Amino acid sequence: MTWLYVPGDRPEVVAKALHCGADVVVVDLEDAVAPDRKDRALRATAELLSDPAPGTAPVHVRVNALDGPLAETEIRTLAALPGLAGLRLPKVQGPADIHRAAGWATTAAEPAAAPALTGRLTTGRRARSPGAAVAPLTTGTAHPARAARTARTAHTTRTAAPGSATAILTPAAPAPAALPATPALYALLESALGIEHAFAIATAHPALRGIALGEADLATELGVRDEAGLAWPRSRTVVAARAAGLAPPPQSVYPDVADLDGLARSCARGRALGFLGRAAIHPRQLPVIEAAHLPSPEEVEAAAEIIRAAGAEGGAQALPDGRFVDAAVVAGARRVLSLAERRN
Repeated sequence: MTWLYVPGDRPEVVAKALHCGADVVVVDLEDAVAPDRKDRALRATAELLSDPAPGTAPVHVRVNALDGPLAETEIRTLAALPGLAGLRLPKVQGPADIHRAAGWATTAAEPAAAPALTGRLTTGRRARSPGAAVAPLTTGTAHPARAARTARTAHTTRTAAPGSATAILTPAAPAPAALPATPALYALLESALGIEHAFAIATAHPALRGIALGEADLATELGVRDEAGLAWPRSRTVVAARAAGLAPPPQSVYPDVADLDGLARSCARGRALGFLGRAAIHPRQLPVIEAAHLPSPEEVEAAAEIIRAAGAEGGAQALPDGRFVDAAVVAGARRVLSLAERRN
């Protein structure tokens, strides 16, 4: 429900973010990092993700633009690391971008020649065993499991020495390591072309687990001056995600971290459009986002009444207050009760 962006070139900020209560921490290698610090950000992020459980929240990484010079190296460097839970792909224009990123993700990276950062990133947490699971988001869909890498095993073959009937054992060439599985991919739609291709992008690859809007770039391209101009792209994104069988998309970031009342109002509008949760750029935004996207006590009670009535009578019926109840209404009520469990 909450996705907190943090700059990848500031390991100390990342370490704090991993324990601030966000459902997902997104290490940003793109907009939050100055051009002369991109290499440092990548090295720091690779070091962090070498730990299978780098923090209490799953870690995603937003890489740089797929048509630029950095994304391929970033994806090939990070995709197989055990601490990576997902890759966020900016400025996706069409299905070909998803396939290109997936191809890079399953290609082994070249040995890194850059020196390691001085010191180990410390997250201030109790160490987990390498096999420990990362807690999933509680939005109705679990984080995709990381595929286990195939161990390289040595074996022997029996050969005969020249001129002799005596067989000897000689080691065979080791089997090549299996390519890594494609990590979970998330597409960010930040252009008019991306919006036009929303459903094609959402169904482009089995590893594509979600889509979301990048509204700052989109608003600039469209020339819109207020939220009303983004109503159709927002609805288009929600419909495309649900038509593709994906989770409801989260809202784009609210850029004014001091305006929490404005954030709450914006979240309420987003929830009414079908969004679930929101990206954030400061920890103080997290409780506001969660409160706005969780059902109110009145909504929970109404949903519970629907479930009780459906269980008692079965089939379509009218409640005493005049509300009509059928299978679709019951499904919506169950979703409300599932979201409400986050409050417990």
